[in-house]
Amino acid sequence: MLNLPKYKAAAVQASPVYLDPEATVDKACDIIGEAATNGAKLVAFPEVFVPGYPYWNWIVPPPEGSPWFEKLYRASIDVPGPLVTKLANAARDNDIHVVIGVNERSLHSFGAIYNTILTFSNSGELIGHHRKLVPTWAEKLTWTGGDGSSLKVMDTEIGNLGVLACGENTNTLARFALLADGERVHVASYISLPVAPKDYDMAEAIKIRGAAHSFEGKVFTLISCSTISEEIISEMETLVPNARELLERKSSAYTSILGPDGRPVAGELIDEEGIVYAEIDLAKCIQPKQMHDIVGHYNRFDVFDLKIDKTPRQPVREFVRDDKNGVDESVKPAETIKDSSNG
Repeated sequence: MLNLPKYKAAAVQASPVYLDPEATVDKACDIIGEAATNGAKLVAFPEVFVPGYPYWNWIVPPPEGSPWFEKLYRASIDVPGPLVTKLANAARDNDIHVVIGVNERSLHSFGAIYNTILTFSNSGELIGHHRKLVPTWAEKLTWTGGDGSSLKVMDTEIGNLGVLACGENTNTLARFALLADGERVHVASYISLPVAPKDYDMAEAIKIRGAAHSFEGKVFTLISCSTISEEIISEMETLVPNARELLERKSSAYTSILGPDGRPVAGELIDEEGIVYAEIDLAKCIQPKQMHDIVGHYNRFDVFDLKIDKTPRQPVREFVRDDKNGVDESVKPAETIKDSSNG
């Protein structure tokens, strides 16, 4: 008889301690402890929660935002590094799986920051290291895109777990890739974006994307979104006097947990900080699959053929030529220059 996991999950809506990685990780560890105390076996945090989102890209011209890129680079974290270890220990000590977004500092270039999602098992092992494939719109001024090597589902004791960051949840092929890899539980991490176009309801857009993935894939989706703090507004007011007006717009953040029919199975948070909890019962994913199984019987793989390049991309691929036996190629990892000045 097939036994499927049933457990409590938590989705966090909160703001970071802006551009302070150590304090933000401390806040995250406190929330991890709170979620575990309330019985959760999985907790999801927002996109780039550590140490925050580059809002300056949306409100000032690139030359004026350039000094803030340096601030963010300095405040980003190394993977691996001491702050990653601290998060891993919190997952282990609280017997809980943790998914959290971070700004990851490149170890080979001062000009590269990755929008990264880290996933830890309840034993404290770093089992997922996903870099956002395509930064969205103004984000291209800050982040470097990842590659297909991290587009994979993690096999855990709470079910097959997949993650995507913000706009990636609009990418149908990225979502399909995870579903085809056996995803059962999906974490969609977001940031509050009040500076979106005036006719764009960010909270509703987040909910629509989460519902689409849950319904199409017959999976549970944890949506976790950041909020705009007074601290963030104050920092951005040093750049533009109307920052408060831009950043206090309502219906800009949405957090909930959705079931395999696309409907919420937990409370819904809009704009306010908090944690929502819900029961994940993977058995509820079975019967809906009988109707629409887009990675199985409800597809035509003789018609459609998705190919994924999972080759890790590196600045240099080193090889030596052996004229007698041909070319002996050995790839040298790019992430070799360690800057230990900040975790």
